[in-house]
Amino acid sequence: MGPIGSEDNNDRNQLSVMNDEFDAIVIGSGMSGGWAAKELCEKGLKVLVLERGRELSVEKDYSDMLSPWERPNLDRIPEDELKKHYPMQSKSVGWVVHETTKQFWVKEDEQPYETPQDAPFEWVRGYHSGGKSLMWGRHSYRFGPQDFEANKKDGHGVDWPIRYDDLAPWYDHVERFAGISGDRDGIPSLPDGVFQPAFELTMPEKAFAERVNKAFPTRRVIAARVAHLTAPTQEQMDLGRGPCQVRDHCHRGCSFGAYFSSVSATLPAARNTGNMTLISHAIVHSIDYDPVSKRASGVRVIDANTREAKTYSARLIFLNASTVASTLIMLNSRSQTFPNGLANSSGQLGHNLMDHFGGAWAGGEMPGFDDYYYAGRRPGGIYIPNFANVTEHDKPFLRGYGFQGASSRPGWTGNRPGIGQDFKQANRAPGSWSIGIGAFGDMLPNYRNHIRLHETKTDKWGMPVAIIDCRMGENELKLMQAAAKDARDMLTAGGCVNVRASDVTMESLTAPGNKIHEMGTARMGRDPKTSVLNGWCQSHNVPNLFITDGSCMASSAVQNPSLTYMALTARAANHATELLKTGVL
Repeated sequence: MGPIGSEDNNDRNQLSVMNDEFDAIVIGSGMSGGWAAKELCEKGLKVLVLERGRELSVEKDYSDMLSPWERPNLDRIPEDELKKHYPMQSKSVGWVVHETTKQFWVKEDEQPYETPQDAPFEWVRGYHSGGKSLMWGRHSYRFGPQDFEANKKDGHGVDWPIRYDDLAPWYDHVERFAGISGDRDGIPSLPDGVFQPAFELTMPEKAFAERVNKAFPTRRVIAARVAHLTAPTQEQMDLGRGPCQVRDHCHRGCSFGAYFSSVSATLPAARNTGNMTLISHAIVHSIDYDPVSKRASGVRVIDANTREAKTYSARLIFLNASTVASTLIMLNSRSQTFPNGLANSSGQLGHNLMDHFGGAWAGGEMPGFDDYYYAGRRPGGIYIPNFANVTEHDKPFLRGYGFQGASSRPGWTGNRPGIGQDFKQANRAPGSWSIGIGAFGDMLPNYRNHIRLHETKTDKWGMPVAIIDCRMGENELKLMQAAAKDARDMLTAGGCVNVRASDVTMESLTAPGNKIHEMGTARMGRDPKTSVLNGWCQSHNVPNLFITDGSCMASSAVQNPSLTYMALTARAANHATELLKTGVL
């Protein structure tokens, strides 16, 4: 095998493959698509992976080895270019959209979408091999038992058709392969997993955690769990992956393969089987349905460069294009049987769109540590799992929130203005330590929050433009207002001074899409009348179609969801393979 991301003669960049070569088609090569490809290939299936973007190269596209003077314009994108090409994404992830990384981000003016003027949606996209698995924050937490029961308990959304115990062995499976660093904290609502050694907290963070844990016995401050290798296994090293170098260059790509991405891990594993064919620049137009067999019969594709149209067929289809894109493909796959979108007998397709949301934060100075200089460049800081309606009850809202944060310290100069002796003296030491935390809220499933196709507007490939309409409600506002108060209280109890906290209003809540965790538009459920997928992420209506990206989620919880997408995908792929081998499909 060549270096991570290198070209391989098993990859195809032309739409010229015979249709009868494949047992399965995977649409998308990102977080979940990579896992589908790996699991299916390792089970012996011949798999075609369709990627709408280009094939990335570590040597050409990663900039993590460049010195500062090798990056043009101090690595900044001119303001007019940002406004033209990345207006929404610069709001959500502007700190990682640079001159040397802009190739990871979709130019919004070339691939537009629409939202109501009073309800913006910040859609973050990456169309290339690996998708957003190259661009994620890498926080990796399991959902807890309470998260699979919340919908049934409070009556919002549909009951999850699975429970934590159904997914637990698959969490083990994906953690072991991906590589998750963390501590075994013994928190029932945030189950422990298969971990490599965690990154150590700073001294201020350790003191903060100890004080908060003592002041609030119902809350816990722990080290963040992140998808970074700290003690690689032989399997991981055989794929060319090495330990995290703690350089804080993650947004530029990782040439060491230390953080998990499908480019560094699942796609190479699939490629090593000899069973994977990857086609780049393949924009999926729709999925064909055969009313006689009641199966999906093929995938229609447009070549992004030549606009050549082609259809590929296979006995099994996994749709993993990411929540919004997968929904658009399904809605565009109309037929006489499904005039409102493929597998949409329930009428739920495109609805119940969710994202985590923020707006509650607090920060303060942490005295007593000025003689301690080590800060480090770790990929994660601290995490505070949800306690609202878990260990603390009688809240005036449903669900809850978790907090992510870290300590920091200004540099030696501190940007202090002035002249003379006092100025020079002040700039001989860094500033004081501070700690900041921000909340991630659990958004309630709501049918009115939806994605639909524009009736007349299309993009340059003739695909209907998306209309995304997603709004926060009163529960989200109350939840985040409580989170701001809790953040202030924890910082104060943790020993911080000059504490500042956000004043939360409906207008100050982060826009949906901002947290990049959109999900729920083809939800799992027990009843085909109220859900699109069953407990295996398998279509109720079209049994050879599986959807295992964020679309399948029945609720959002507060934890970053990528680890759950991975586990659901591995579980579904193994189930689908058994259905093929036993002749059910």
